[in-house]
Amino acid sequence: MPADQEKFYQREVILADRDLVEQGAEEILENAQVADVALLVVGDPFGATTHTDFILRATERNIPYKVIHNASIMNAIGCCGLQLYNFGETVSIVFWTDNWRPESFYDKIAANRERQMHTLCLLDIKVKEQSIENLLRGKKVYEPPRYMTVNQAAQQLLEIIENRRSKDQSLALTENTLCVGVARVGADDQKIEAATLSAMANVDLGGPLHSLIIVGKVHPLEIDMLKLFTKNKEDIAKYAEEA
Repeated sequence: MPADQEKFYQREVILADRDLVEQGAEEILENAQVADVALLVVGDPFGATTHTDFILRATERNIPYKVIHNASIMNAIGCCGLQLYNFGETVSIVFWTDNWRPESFYDKIAANRERQMHTLCLLDIKVKEQSIENLLRGKKVYEPPRYMTVNQAAQQLLEIIENRRSKDQSLALTENTLCVGVARVGADDQKIEAATLSAMANVDLGGPLHSLIIVGKVHPLEIDMLKLFTKNKEDIAKYAEEA
């Protein structure tokens, strides 16, 4: 891909991973004091605090900058038919491990549900991750990349629901809560599917990247749109009646 970009831009392109962007920020800014430097990012540049940090550092050094905005999942998610101003706080769902199973993302979803708002769940990405053994030994050996899917996220949420039900806690969502899974938004092969949470646990949307929406209170137009993306329109209609 860098070779294709170099041909297009007629410039040298350096593939910048997180280490380079975060740890090599000073070098990038030093170069920007004597030449034009462009940082190309996926999505909108202000979708991450890393890029906000660049602006602050450039300002401190009196380095002029220009931001060219781009679409990101934060606004492109409107493609599923849910209205953007009905979304609450965005949450991240992380991969569980054998000894680390956080549930904080569920509580944020619950808070949005109490306000009758939808929740965009960004799903975990593991790229250039080191095993504990290699990390302790200082070996720059990385694990194969992993990308959480909508069915994996749904399965984790179902486990949290079952866990809280066993403790007689009130539930903000259940197996029948309506969800929307999206994959590769903006690509020619993007996929969108609306289903209950229990059904979403068995949905296969193909390759990454995936996001999951937990639906809140719905407008009639939102319901009509969601019917375009479901295999079971009865579930959508039933949810509309209950909401």
